[in-house]
Amino acid sequence: MDGILLKVDQNPVLSVLLFSLMFRVVHHLLRKLPLPKVVMHDELRSWKWRNLSVSLVHSLLTGPWAITCVSLWPEMLSNMHSFSTPVCYLLVSVSAGYFVQDAGDIIFSGHALGSWEFLLHHFLVLWCFLYNLYNQRYVAGAAVALLVEVNSMTLHARLLLKLAGAQGSSLYNANKFFNLFTYVTFRLGTQFYITYYIIINFSMLQHGSYFLITVLLMDTMILIYFYRLLRADFWPRRKGHVIQNGAHRSTTQLFDD
Repeated sequence: MDGILLKVDQNPVLSVLLFSLMFRVVHHLLRKLPLPKVVMHDELRSWKWRNLSVSLVHSLLTGPWAITCVSLWPEMLSNMHSFSTPVCYLLVSVSAGYFVQDAGDIIFSGHALGSWEFLLHHFLVLWCFLYNLYNQRYVAGAAVALLVEVNSMTLHARLLLKLAGAQGSSLYNANKFFNLFTYVTFRLGTQFYITYYIIINFSMLQHGSYFLITVLLMDTMILIYFYRLLRADFWPRRKGHVIQNGAHRSTTQLFDD
């Protein structure tokens, strides 16, 4: 295990590419699983289902991993700019590999225009994660940021249920409240703590402006998404507003409906 961690540390770009390939293999394996009937006859829905399934695997892996890191090394919360462990470094490498794979899947599948917001998000994450890995700085900060993946587990489950037309199910109703809790706790809470940390430590941070601009852009995006989530699940525009079978929507609209 120590040998693997050492190789990841010494070859960050190669490691990210290898983990990207790993998630591509996961994508290929998930294609062998049957699709819901309401999804299988629609090309956009089929692609989105598989794409979200890989995203869910990433969240199930990295969310608990990030919680474990913070639990084992709570000092990373007060020293996000210089604290690092091989396990945290590996976590950030694995996650960066996923974002490379997902960005490639969106672009090469021809869905870049409808998924531009996700591509922007991935770009913001990657330019920070690759900096962290290459310079071996702010690794703890990147690992803390991955606490948002706890919310991504319920958020991806929500979107998969919507794609399957299960908005009226008890499972969807239970998940929407759990999703709201994890969004506030793990996504908003984590993002705003990182913003606070950067602001109060700005004068001592190397390339602080680089990360402050990025985190403020991310803050804006997650607040917009939070409004959309509340509007869709708790303030519906009209009763019975659901995705109709066979209707082609952009990936961002799937979040809103």
